[in-house]
Amino acid sequence: MISITLHDAALVLYPVTTKNHLFAEVKIIMRTHVVYNILLTVVASMVLFSCRTARVTTTPKPKDSTTAVRKPDSLDIKIGQMVMIGIEERTFIEPTDSFLTELRDGKIGGVVLFEKNIAKTNSADSFRNLTRAMQQAAFIPIFVTIDEEGGKVHRLKEKYGFVGMPSASYLGSIDNPDSTLFYNRRLATQMRDLGINMNYAPCVDVAVNPENPVIVKNGRSFSADPEIVTKHALLCIQAHHENGLRTILKHFPGHGSSANDSHLGIADVTTTWKFLELEPYQNIIRSGEVDAIMTAHIIHREFDSLPATLSKKIIGDKLRGFLKYDGVVFSDDMQMHAIAEHFGFENAIALSINAGVDVVMFANTIPNLQGRLSATKVHAIIKNHVTNGTITKERIDEAYRRIMALKKKKF
Repeated sequence: MISITLHDAALVLYPVTTKNHLFAEVKIIMRTHVVYNILLTVVASMVLFSCRTARVTTTPKPKDSTTAVRKPDSLDIKIGQMVMIGIEERTFIEPTDSFLTELRDGKIGGVVLFEKNIAKTNSADSFRNLTRAMQQAAFIPIFVTIDEEGGKVHRLKEKYGFVGMPSASYLGSIDNPDSTLFYNRRLATQMRDLGINMNYAPCVDVAVNPENPVIVKNGRSFSADPEIVTKHALLCIQAHHENGLRTILKHFPGHGSSANDSHLGIADVTTTWKFLELEPYQNIIRSGEVDAIMTAHIIHREFDSLPATLSKKIIGDKLRGFLKYDGVVFSDDMQMHAIAEHFGFENAIALSINAGVDVVMFANTIPNLQGRLSATKVHAIIKNHVTNGTITKERIDEAYRRIMALKKKKF
């Protein structure tokens, strides 16, 4: 090792060998230009001598996982990012829970939580511990989602110590932007504190049918006017983005005109659906504020004989083609009767992914023929479809690209 120190016009040189070698000190005081040239020759000679005689010991650098270049994710990991699962009745997770193993193995891209996942006592702390435990176990950070529209679709109820949230119909009826921002900011702040990073809201269904049993009568639509729906949906999105939360517009291409509830069976909107139901989607997509869109299990036979969630004509042609949307598409719950009891479990998964759905959701809340489903089972079915060629690897890559871009999105 050689140490060089400059002091104005003087240079002091300290050549030092490694341990167990002689230590020498040479001081050369440079006063003239001639001496300086001589000094350079001396320095060069000493460096060469030191390199030839010093004992060189090479110590391998320890592996540093934080700086290592990450390998491309495997097909298994990419498929896992497409799986959104409900965690059944869990309000906490034991260290030995197999669900944690699924998270560590990268078989889960997101979880959807419900009121049943809220502990009756110490609700906020328990919920926070639950989301933290899942994130800590996850191979890739997961979407932690919830349905928080307000009104009748309000999981984080005041009886558990959480804030109230009025319905969309109430906010749309008073049509006061300050009120919509206030309530959504308060809600989003709370969700962020609880470890939630995505909300299945706002509902942008237009209240076309006043007798609609699932959207309109439950107060889930802001208005029958698509402009009012757009305005308040954008305010809801703004409040969530301010708190770092992603939002999901629903239920594409519009559930406000149906006469039936797709939770219970087929909802056919062929004769009732209106083109104006696309307007909120078109307006919000053009604004650049869309994070994700969720499909409806409704059938419009002039578009396709399949429900929207399974229809390439509706997702591919209408949403991605006509509306020029290239973001993440989430399915509604694949266990709802409109899908589960009419199209077959494995077939419905293939149809939805090939139609353009990037994340398939299994909420594990509705009794059906398949019963409760694990992420491992869903993952295996998707992988089997890829192995058999029913779903291409390119389609998996496309979904994975969109999902990872959304997870990395900054606000």
